[in-house]
Amino acid sequence: MTAGKPVIAQKNQTIEEVDESLAGSSQKPVITGELKKWHKVTLTFDGPEVAETSEFNPFMNYRFRVVFSHTVSNKKLTVPGYFAADGDAGETSATAGNKWRVHFAPPETGIWEFKADFRKGNWLAVSDRPDAGISAAYMDGASGSFKISNSDKTGRDFRRKGLLEYDGTRYLKFAENKECFLKVGPDSPENFLAYKDFDGTFHTDGYKDNLVKDWAPHFRHWKKGDPTWQHGKGKGIIGAVNYLASKGLNSFSFITNNISGDDQNVFPYIDYSTWDRFDCSKLDQWEILFEHADKMGMFLHFKLLEVENQGLLDNGAVGARTKLYYRELIARFGHHLALNWNIGEEMGDWAKKRITPPMDSQQRLAAAAYFFNHDPYHHHIVIHNGKQPFDDVLGTESKYTGPSIQTNKIDFSRVHGETLKWLRLSRDAGKQWAVAVDEPGNAQHGLLNDTEDPNHDEARINGLWGTFMAGGWGTEWYFGYKHDHSDITCQDFASRDLFWNQCKFLLDFFQDHRIAFWDTENRDDLVDKKDYCLAKQNELYIVFLRNGIGNIDLTHAKGNYSLKWFDPRNGGKLQTGSYKKIKGGSNLDLSGAPSSPNKDWVVLIKKI
Repeated sequence: MTAGKPVIAQKNQTIEEVDESLAGSSQKPVITGELKKWHKVTLTFDGPEVAETSEFNPFMNYRFRVVFSHTVSNKKLTVPGYFAADGDAGETSATAGNKWRVHFAPPETGIWEFKADFRKGNWLAVSDRPDAGISAAYMDGASGSFKISNSDKTGRDFRRKGLLEYDGTRYLKFAENKECFLKVGPDSPENFLAYKDFDGTFHTDGYKDNLVKDWAPHFRHWKKGDPTWQHGKGKGIIGAVNYLASKGLNSFSFITNNISGDDQNVFPYIDYSTWDRFDCSKLDQWEILFEHADKMGMFLHFKLLEVENQGLLDNGAVGARTKLYYRELIARFGHHLALNWNIGEEMGDWAKKRITPPMDSQQRLAAAAYFFNHDPYHHHIVIHNGKQPFDDVLGTESKYTGPSIQTNKIDFSRVHGETLKWLRLSRDAGKQWAVAVDEPGNAQHGLLNDTEDPNHDEARINGLWGTFMAGGWGTEWYFGYKHDHSDITCQDFASRDLFWNQCKFLLDFFQDHRIAFWDTENRDDLVDKKDYCLAKQNELYIVFLRNGIGNIDLTHAKGNYSLKWFDPRNGGKLQTGSYKKIKGGSNLDLSGAPSSPNKDWVVLIKKI
């Protein structure tokens, strides 16, 4: 870097008057992280000394990005960067500094070259014009390279599997091993990030401060060696993620901006009413949590807004403040390997009490297009419905890759049909969506506590298996507002411990028995009306029997088949019933369960 005092735009000084003598700097960044494929590699540059509250807004008026180029594959990714205060804000709570940072998850081994682009000008951060504004000097034009080797991670760690990608089919797949991902976890509490150990003003700003969480029930699940910040903060929320992983779940959900929403304690800004300046230390602390989630194999469900504040930033349009919000999320968190961007919860023009204007169809499409055009990793993009469906965002021109479905029946009876419906409608519109049901049940009750419903029969049969036996890729579970441990008040995920066991049994069934569910299609037409079926004709049939007995039409199937039973209530190994083999060519009775013949069972039929 050229010697001399950092250049800062002073009060009332126009951007054109700032010294440009540092333009074209040859400075090299500090590169941290494991230089391995799919791992987070961080480049930290010395830039202008600014503060979160500087009059010349460091978030809106500087545009920092780095182009990474792979010398062999010719892959090129343009990754947005961000102002990082002193570079250690999560620990120091700094609000000022000269560190500017970019995170990169390299998708190839070998040599990667980089070149920084750092420009300034009013509103420049949200401009896509390459030559907008003027050079901001410092690291503008800085270049270099580094070498990436293969990942050495094992187990649940996503870095072993690579980026989770949408490829135009019903299931998201990991880039490294092409493994399909089935998602199961809690959708609640939506205010997961309303946590007392995060920095910020939300604890005492007078907006529903009583809802701020300590996650105390999960202190005991934090383990030695797990991350904390500021001398031991964070153990409760880190422990909560550990608990979910220990139950075999693989996702959790959270809103990142609920200003004017149900909770009003989660937002990325320096305070409740300033929407173009971000809290560097709070977001660094979020990153500590999310990075731990990656290592634990936990999918991150980012919900960006909710129905009450869908028009908060720009009256629903994808204007300057909305673009800045989206850009900051991509810059800070887009490198995570398994996530989706959910444009908003219960979006649309339907709510009786509209606190902000609703997003119309074009605005909803524009939001997805922004993420498609600016997220270098092209993560899964979804939107959540209220009473308004997804018809207006279907089709080949839409950048949505799936819906996040909410249903409204206390017994979860709409889940299977809604999953089938949107799989079919998206396919017919020319772009097959990956469909998840992320709020089965209804708002008042949702998934009940174990104390109220220890068996969870309807949730298991209609909601859980109903989603996956339709061909859905994931389900998350909402906690009703009329019960303890609700969508806003929950601090103990173990309140549904018995149901999480049943979720793990489902994942075990598909994964442990190496069932090629991705090659199947829904064939409910082959079984009784009340039952479910996934099938690959003449090879594989998976039948969910609601009451332990049923029929399957194998009149068009040829050859001999093995028949095994799986207990979705208690899990375990495949079991043998009253007969081990069946023959194709007729309509066959399915009976003879190993035990509890009137309960729900899964029958696995495979060609011999």
